Amino acid sequence: MTISARPTAFFANFRPIRALRWMFAATVLAAMAGAPVTADAARPAGMAGPGAFDGIWNVLFTTRAGNCSSTNSVPFTVTGRRVSSAGGGKVTGGISRSGAVSVSISVGASRATGSGRLAGNSGAGRWSGIISGDSCSGTWQASR
Repeated sequence: MTISARPTAFFANFRPIRALRWMFAATVLAAMAGAPVTADAARPAGMAGPGAFDGIWNVLFTTRAGNCSSTNSVPFTVTGRRVSSAGGGKVTGGISRSGAVSVSISVGASRATGSGRLAGNSGAGRWSGIISGDSCSGTWQASR
């Protein structure tokens, strides 16, 4: 029987911290082997995937304060994390993975900002601005 110095040298470099790292890595790998991880499973609850809100959204604006038209419907386009106009006017804005929306809208001398949240195929929020010289504000509801 021959005794090698090689295994002894391996254990001579043994450090408890390194062993803990290996045990942690082995535990994580074992857990992953038992349940395959997909992009959707790894995403925190309430977080939509890339492009989850893509499409044309019909947004109904309702005035709650000010001397503006009572309702107005406008189409918006969502592409990735960007919100833009699907009709007239200039619309700039963004949407987070959780569906939080923030936009700025301008048509001629009228300007407004809005914020809210999209979830699934609907959403809602608040807006305010200067429409045809009048200060107005209200709510919005979206659907696609």
